[in-house]
Amino acid sequence: MAEVPTAAISRLVTYLRILEQLETRDVSRTSSTDLAERAGVSAFQVRKDLAYFGRFGTRGMGYTVPILKRELVRVLGLNQTWNVVIVGVGRLGQAIANYPGASDYQFQYVGLFDVSPELVGRQVRDLTVQHIEELRDFVRANKVDMGFLAVPPDRAQDAAQALVDAGVRGILNFAPVVIGPRATDERMADQRSVGGNVQQEIGDEWRGVIVENVDFLAGMKRLAFYTLNPHLKDSTVPEDSE
Repeated sequence: MAEVPTAAISRLVTYLRILEQLETRDVSRTSSTDLAERAGVSAFQVRKDLAYFGRFGTRGMGYTVPILKRELVRVLGLNQTWNVVIVGVGRLGQAIANYPGASDYQFQYVGLFDVSPELVGRQVRDLTVQHIEELRDFVRANKVDMGFLAVPPDRAQDAAQALVDAGVRGILNFAPVVIGPRATDERMADQRSVGGNVQQEIGDEWRGVIVENVDFLAGMKRLAFYTLNPHLKDSTVPEDSE
């Protein structure tokens, strides 16, 4: 498979949502032009995005809605169950845990973790909030695919490291801060003493870890800018851009 731009994956999610809406209205066929109009892109872009993953339509006849929907579900990995833990069970974490749409796409919450004595032991959506110190043993005993971070910015790196150390390979980060591999003074000193590659060694446990960031504040700032400067919105960005 050719390298797929991140923006194309985002558009696939949009196409899937449109197909689901069409299906609820008993619409059986659609076209790249129709999908493009609903998604706010060009028909060429729709065809290009879908072509990364195969051929799904018939020239002159378009796409069968249920079939294309099924194929996008498969491509996006939504035809299998994803076990998720949430780290940080304050107001945001509880809102995420109680969001009803996650289970529709095979995301199953299996564990909740926090450090607050006021939250540990509480029941949220039929799950008992556990202390973060129990995370590693929990992941060892249960299949956990993803971790959602809903912690304050100054706790995000430690929480992310706890997930990675426990063996979780996918992180959805709601904290407005960049997370990733980091060095401690001791590890850097150890590597320098033996002439090792500090950066490579530090990042080993993060190799293969995927991080997606959901930054509400950044979105609000972009919205403020484009509200003041609507003529600049996507005016110079090519459609297949990242």
